[in-house]
Amino acid sequence: MIHVCALADMPRGSARRLPLSPPVSVFHTDDGELYAIDDTCTHQDASLADGWLEGCEVECPLHAAIFDLRTGEPDGLLAREPVRTHTVVLEGDAVYVLLADGAALEAAS
Repeated sequence: MIHVCALADMPRGSARRLPLSPPVSVFHTDDGELYAIDDTCTHQDASLADGWLEGCEVECPLHAAIFDLRTGEPDGLLAREPVRTHTVVLEGDAVYVLLADGAALEAAS
């Protein structure tokens, strides 16, 4: 598991980008749910952590492609490929990400 931060350091409605290869983003929704997905939009290479979070969806800041944080599936015409989802684990006040099979474990250099 990869430590993200303390839950208190991640307010609702925010995102954290983890400098992995490929990068992963963790989102804390306004409803208090935590989700993790690959950070790079599959339409063009923009960081989804820089996008707009609404409910369980994130909108890419570049061309407004929308991804469901629960499934990684795109919703709209621009992005056709889903992003990979990862498991978020909360242990006490610590937020961790358990990467999906095949995801890189090393930090980007």
